[in-house]
Amino acid sequence: MQKLNTTTVYILSIVGFLCCCAWGLGLVAAIIAFVIANKELKKYAENPEQYSNGPAMKTARTVALVSLIVSGLVTAWTAFNYFTTTEEEQLEQTLEIMEMIGVPQEVIDQARADAEASMDE
Repeated sequence: MQKLNTTTVYILSIVGFLCCCAWGLGLVAAIIAFVIANKELKKYAENPEQYSNGPAMKTARTVALVSLIVSGLVTAWTAFNYFTTTEEEQLEQTLEIMEMIGVPQEVIDQARADAEASMDE
């Protein structure tokens, strides 16, 4: 019996989750994982007795789908936020996040000064 390539789908799905906030990189990995899973499941559907891990591939496809949905939502939110806020609002949001996660105040002040200087140019 042969095995379907579930490992690749799982790895790409996990990369999709981990990179979902990285400007669409997670979306790319999740799409690739979902396409591979569907191709593998088509092979399984044509000849199920030849493969031993068809149910595992169905689970891998589900994980890829969830990764795809999460990455798609984050990418859509990022695009929406980018196109509907001004540069100053984006700077303030970034600085607020930096404060929330505990970045030292002098680093935040330097980031603010650098950003404001680049906006003035």
